[in-house]
Amino acid sequence: MGLRAGELLGGFKEYLTLEKGLTPHTVEAYQKDVEKFFQFLESKGFNGSLQDISLALLRDFVKVLYDLGLEASSQARILSGLRAFFKYLQADQYITSNPAEFLEMPSPRRKLPVVLTVEEIDAMVATIDYSKPDALRNKAIIECLYGCGLRVSELASLRISHLHFQDGYIKVVGKGRKERLVPLGSYTQSHIQEYMQRERSRIHPVPGHEDFLFLSRLGRAISRISVFVIIKNLARAAGIKKVISPHTFRHTFATHLLENGADLRAVQEMLGHSSITTTEIYTHLDRSFLAETIRRFHPHGRLDEVFSG
Repeated sequence: MGLRAGELLGGFKEYLTLEKGLTPHTVEAYQKDVEKFFQFLESKGFNGSLQDISLALLRDFVKVLYDLGLEASSQARILSGLRAFFKYLQADQYITSNPAEFLEMPSPRRKLPVVLTVEEIDAMVATIDYSKPDALRNKAIIECLYGCGLRVSELASLRISHLHFQDGYIKVVGKGRKERLVPLGSYTQSHIQEYMQRERSRIHPVPGHEDFLFLSRLGRAISRISVFVIIKNLARAAGIKKVISPHTFRHTFATHLLENGADLRAVQEMLGHSSITTTEIYTHLDRSFLAETIRRFHPHGRLDEVFSG
């Protein structure tokens, strides 16, 4: 290979110890990381000089680390050692430019969220015991979580004054007290109205809780923990083995819309997601377009005509 690996590693060790003042443990770890890179070059049959090592070659090395199944933290540590090595090479004038300067650190692998099928959601609903006083409330909770993609905190804080049945929207107060309007499908709306007329009307809210939509039997706004327990109990009764929570319905809401062809921008708007690069796009979407997205692409949106009340 002609890179004098032993000589370079010896000089690198002195650089880390004397100039950077790193601990012996860190120095040893960095040396092993660079040795891995030399092994990679050898496996590639690389016969060039240090000047010939490109950013593309370094990225190939990163891909090998990823393909080996290393965790992002392990990949990042190896790349930290490699970056330090190329800084040493540049400082000692082995190279004139540093290709590792623009090497991106790996992002943590994101686990795919758990998603329910329509059949699993229907199975959970089928286990609701309508002889119990909270049955219609629990049904409406599931429909709000799945039909509107709400966070559990948004569901628990949902108020009657936030419901705009005639316009087909609900006002949701999300993270950072940010408000957004979410389309309300007639299927979900029907279950909310049934709950309000047949169950909630019989509950006497405690002072200060009169406007909250979902109430406990004691007349207080339902807690997030209570919603979590409701979901867990229904899933268990339906024989669902997946580890789910109220947030699972939010993931399911988005996944089912996208799988059925909904526009990504519309789904992000309804979820209340925002970022530096996307906020401007999402805030200017036409509301009728969002409502049409629910009607056309949400599984329960297409069941409006078969709901019998």
